[in-house]
Amino acid sequence: MSGVKSQLQKKAENAVSEKKQPSNMREWIKAMEPEIKKALPSVITPERFTRMALTAITVNPKLANCTPKSFMGALMNAAQLGLEPNTQLGQAYLIPYENKRQVNGQWVKVPEVQFQIGYKGLIDLAHRSSEFTSIQAHEVYENDQFEYEYGLEPKLVHKPAMEDRGKVKYYYAVYRLKNGGYGFEVMSRQDVLSHAKSYSQSYNSQYSPWTNNFDEMAKKTVLKKVLKYAPIKVEFQRSVAEDGSIKTELAGDMSEVQNENVFESDSYEVTDDEGKNEDKESGQENDQQEIK
Repeated sequence: MSGVKSQLQKKAENAVSEKKQPSNMREWIKAMEPEIKKALPSVITPERFTRMALTAITVNPKLANCTPKSFMGALMNAAQLGLEPNTQLGQAYLIPYENKRQVNGQWVKVPEVQFQIGYKGLIDLAHRSSEFTSIQAHEVYENDQFEYEYGLEPKLVHKPAMEDRGKVKYYYAVYRLKNGGYGFEVMSRQDVLSHAKSYSQSYNSQYSPWTNNFDEMAKKTVLKKVLKYAPIKVEFQRSVAEDGSIKTELAGDMSEVQNENVFESDSYEVTDDEGKNEDKESGQENDQQEIK
């Protein structure tokens, strides 16, 4: 009899637990405020971060259709990195995707949230590493004076035109270390475009920063390329590794949580099969190790 009571008690407890379960994304955010507070840096208050999360859902309603765990995982990533998601600062983005999950032996598409670091967020993280005295990325327009060369005596000269600069032709990133070392990388706009089409999961999404802030994402791409050769700390590398991740668990250190992104096709993609095939072929010539 006691066994029966035990089972009934468990069912009752489960029923109560289910009733307490948040029913929508806004309730999930409110329920997770204590955990978010623990992860937030002192420069961001829990109230402000919660407002940003709610604003992100308002601006991009498709986030509310994603799994709550992936949304909270992306939020926690932003919180621990001290980056504001989906704001005008361009530090980080929460983007809805159709991730692939195996259910009953079959692969199905599940709407989940991917965390992306923005161009300005990447620079902010680099400055926090205390290795750099300067780190920048710029557009080069067709009427600017621009020269560069690699080799034993690398050179980079950029003199912007005072007016009528024309269209963007190149992007470059440059850093200088405290010990006097420096480095730079240059990519043409076409190179960036080919890279984005071939490697970025968000390129064709209407909510993607590639769609709304192409120049910012281009500068982020060239920044990541130049930072591969910089003597950066492990902590900074871990932060950058969070870019493009989908996580459905929360932890005191989100870098220890497994990335579950097995994304293959964007749920809000404008399809162009012919263009995709061309991009994939051209992508084989690019650096396969570049981070999306």
